[in-house]
Amino acid sequence: MSEESFRFGQKSFIDDVNFPRGFRKSGDFTLLEAETLGLYGDTMAALETGALEPLTQEENHFVKMLKHPHRAKTKLELVWIKYIKLVREPRRFHSLHSSSHKHHVEDFPPVITIPVETPRLTQA
Repeated sequence: MSEESFRFGQKSFIDDVNFPRGFRKSGDFTLLEAETLGLYGDTMAALETGALEPLTQEENHFVKMLKHPHRAKTKLELVWIKYIKLVREPRRFHSLHSSSHKHHVEDFPPVITIPVETPRLTQA
């Protein structure tokens, strides 16, 4: 399968809601993937929603692949699946603090405060 028989979008595909700085600057896509989304994303989105009927064998395969994303093979299919996952699945954030070692207040020894008297200054 080749991208040559997959139609370009009617307009450049952008997603200002999920990628306000664009696909290139998001850090989620390579430059080639961002370019691919820009050129073909409008067609892929229309094929997915049913607003556009597939005309070629590649477009027909793309529509079938949407039902079984694990079967994505072409560059277009793979980049669309990546886009879908980033947009529709909740993002995972990793921190340096491990959540498996949560400490409760009861785990720590009580804090003992010792009053300290401060010397008073006297005028001479």
